[in-house]
Amino acid sequence: MNTTRFNASELCSRKLWQLVNTREDREVSDSELQEAITELATRRHYLAELREIGKLKERTPGA
Repeated sequence: MNTTRFNASELCSRKLWQLVNTREDREVSDSELQEAITELATRRHYLAELREIGKLKERTPGA
């Protein structure tokens, strides 16, 4: 039995964005989706797009 652990840090930002943005496919679980969002935010990639689709909450500077 082959089981593959989802590791968001191993994927490129574009692939992470595709997973987040095409949720209808159910390619990832809710926890994997959250990992992808967190990884994108950490990399500071697609921040505006994540905010636009409501996946990333606004943060105040210095908070």
